[in-house]
Amino acid sequence: MKSTEVNLNALFLGPKSENEDFFLKELVRLFEDHAQWRKNYQPGDEEVIKTSFKNCETFIDTSERCEEVLKELSRRLRAGATPWHSPRYLGHMNSETLMPGLLGYFGAMLYNLNNVAYESSQPTSVMEDEVGADLCKLLGFDPVKGWGHICCDGSIANFEGIWYARNLKSLPLAMKEVAPELVEGKDEWALMNMPIEEIIYLIENHENKWDILKAHSARAASKELPHLGKWIVPETKHYSWLKAADVLGVGTDNIVAIELNNNYRMDVDKLKITIDKLVAEKTPILGVVAVVGTTEEGAVDYIDKIVALKEEYSKKGINFYFHIDAAYGGYARSIFLDEEYNFIEKSMLKEKFKEYDVFYNENINWPSDDIYNAFKAMSHADSITIDPHKMGYIPYSAGGIVIKDRRMRNSISYFASYVFEKGVEIPALLGAFIMEGSKAGATAAAVWAAHRVLPLNIAGYGRLIGASVEGAFNLYDYLKAKNSIKVGDKVVRVEPLTSPDFNMVDFIFNVEGNKSLESLNKLNHDLYDLSSVMTPNLYANEFVTSHTDFNINDYANSPLDVLQRLDIPKEEWFKVNDLTLLRACVLSPFLNNPETFETYIEKVEESIIKKLTLIIK
Repeated sequence: MKSTEVNLNALFLGPKSENEDFFLKELVRLFEDHAQWRKNYQPGDEEVIKTSFKNCETFIDTSERCEEVLKELSRRLRAGATPWHSPRYLGHMNSETLMPGLLGYFGAMLYNLNNVAYESSQPTSVMEDEVGADLCKLLGFDPVKGWGHICCDGSIANFEGIWYARNLKSLPLAMKEVAPELVEGKDEWALMNMPIEEIIYLIENHENKWDILKAHSARAASKELPHLGKWIVPETKHYSWLKAADVLGVGTDNIVAIELNNNYRMDVDKLKITIDKLVAEKTPILGVVAVVGTTEEGAVDYIDKIVALKEEYSKKGINFYFHIDAAYGGYARSIFLDEEYNFIEKSMLKEKFKEYDVFYNENINWPSDDIYNAFKAMSHADSITIDPHKMGYIPYSAGGIVIKDRRMRNSISYFASYVFEKGVEIPALLGAFIMEGSKAGATAAAVWAAHRVLPLNIAGYGRLIGASVEGAFNLYDYLKAKNSIKVGDKVVRVEPLTSPDFNMVDFIFNVEGNKSLESLNKLNHDLYDLSSVMTPNLYANEFVTSHTDFNINDYANSPLDVLQRLDIPKEEWFKVNDLTLLRACVLSPFLNNPETFETYIEKVEESIIKKLTLIIK
């Protein structure tokens, strides 16, 4: 292990609170520092809550009532909270949370800072600005030219992505109306196909025109909205894109979903066919979204191929906004960056993985060329969604968005004079460029602290991402090798959906000999019912997971491959049009260890057999 690396076991509280002493010590120290801070402000001031007040009966009664309420709070939390911390939990995108993130949040929470208003958040606003620069470096953007910020979640980040696209792509129409000299000789088709860089360049030396242009853009003039065209997404789109199109006036009928291939990635050939069709119809393309880490399958779209397609069309005068939804998978780019934040050459990856002890199994078959090339090409996007509260292992709620060019912010800016003064530099102006009106400074502190302990490269977060990826492959390889389980006198087949692009493993059970898709779906849903967080006695549940459904309307015929592997006839898919799967996001930082994985998978398998025995009678 290199001296610059960190020990991941020292950064988590642990499934059995193994690092309880350290956590408690730092928790108390942060509170004591805060308490002393209060005392040090104007130390000559007298105490307001005097000792005599504390001795009165109502004070004592109130304190006791508060204590009882907090005990009840703790009881309810312990009785109903999902045990994300346990390696037995293999479900949603939740897991152990980094101690520096938890402690950073607690420490800053005591000061109750609001990062929208700089006057109430000086320390954490600066931290958020530094976090934005961190995320730029992680995603391949120039931290001086680009910009990023924290928002409450990936949905708000996606809202902001389409907000940027809508406003920027409508500015040429506004130019034609109020500053025609900027776009002289361009017809409407040319205006709607101007590249983002050119739009920004045209206004760069006419900053005095920003306000009037915005007043005639789609943000103010609804008449511009019908001209913006289509917003293209893969079938694996997050539902927030439909919400965003609804709320921002783009219209859900302007969302176009592209079919997937057998790896559950957007089919780039189908994307090209769709673009050609729209161009032939003279329908503009507002933007294209690709996904790095789909929420159902963990799939990574062909970012490099989409970038190549974008460049190909740009040469023909067809330009569109390009957003990457990497809410889930964005932090995984850290595994490809050296300590100077250079993208590591593919031929050097295995050597670097070994040098930094990224994987226990040096022969792990990851990443494929497709995955490597996709992560490398992310820097070509106009904006990227990335969630620290997913693969950043940060407490909720911490989403994020990064833009390639900070000048893009002017297209969405609003200024409230009582909150910030126009003309002041970031971070004092943060609230002018974001969707939220209030936001916890504690979130910025949590992300900042985690980033300072774990750098966003192979020496830091890269090792944590590696632990998650290897844990997923351990589960995938186990399921592939297991193939079937004996349950009484029955044999139950198990089949993973596809080899992980990242750390999501979907899998399906089917009783050997069963040809009915309805029966298969019922078996998997029944197993989920016995393995979900909704079971009556959650803490007695020895294996907890999640599930999902693939419907023909969303997934077309992508599930046919796995159904055929489970001996379900093709006709069944066209009859039922729906597939129920179990879904395991392997975020646990501990299942990469072969010994730990073997210990827990034995317990998980025993639990699955018990549950299948109850289901199959």
